[in-house]
Amino acid sequence: MSRPKPELPDPAALRALLAGGQLRVRATPGARTETITLEGDRVLVKVRAKATDGKANAAVEKLVARALGVPVSHCRIVRGETSREKCLRVDG
Repeated sequence: MSRPKPELPDPAALRALLAGGQLRVRATPGARTETITLEGDRVLVKVRAKATDGKANAAVEKLVARALGVPVSHCRIVRGETSREKCLRVDG
C-alpha cells in the first residue's frame, strides 16, 4: 500500500507568511503523516522522518519546497537545525 499524499496548504497562503524571504515553522519529526498546517500566522510542519542525522530537517525542507512549488535547493534551514522552531530561507 502506498503512502498517502501529504496535506499541503494553498501556496499563496504559505507565501503570504514569508517575511523577507524567510519562513518560520514549527517542525514535528516522527509524525504518522506528513502535513503542513497554517494556524493563524504559525506554520506547523509534520514529517515522518526521525530527528537523526538531519533526516527530519531534510524532510522539512523538501515538504516546504513542494508546498511552495520551488526546487528543494531554493529552500534551506538557516536557523534552528537542532530545534523544533526553524527558520527557512526561500529563494524564488
